[in-house]
Amino acid sequence: MPWWGWIVCGVVLLIGEMIADAQFYLVFLGAAAVIVGLLGFTGLSGGVAMQWAIFGVLAIVMLLGFRARVYGRLRGTGGSAAPGYEDIVGEIAIARSDIGPGVLGRAELRGSNWTARNVGTGVLHDGDRVEVVKVAGLVIDIRRAE
Repeated sequence: MPWWGWIVCGVVLLIGEMIADAQFYLVFLGAAAVIVGLLGFTGLSGGVAMQWAIFGVLAIVMLLGFRARVYGRLRGTGGSAAPGYEDIVGEIAIARSDIGPGVLGRAELRGSNWTARNVGTGVLHDGDRVEVVKVAGLVIDIRRAE
């Protein structure tokens, strides 16, 4: 395939990712195709079989090595807090039900009731002061406040 064909395919894959959320798979496939095209432009890609081999290796390495981390950061699943809620980690809430270790219950934080998971070792009782240690979606992980 000519070098410009790889670049065109890569750009089409990148545009496809923007149109349809393919969970960031097309980004790395498109990037691999563009890289093969640039190598072809400089004369470093070899024949067709070598181009496909380079594309395959680049695509696999980028998908396995970077996709989960990049997609997680962009979608807010790669960190400990959901986007927009990072600032509540460390705040004090009030348990609104008895919550055993590892069990879900209710906690009040900033005037709102949250689903809360007790990540501590002891039972939390209704009215106990608790600390938010992590936000996972709409669930806060809590433990007894010191």
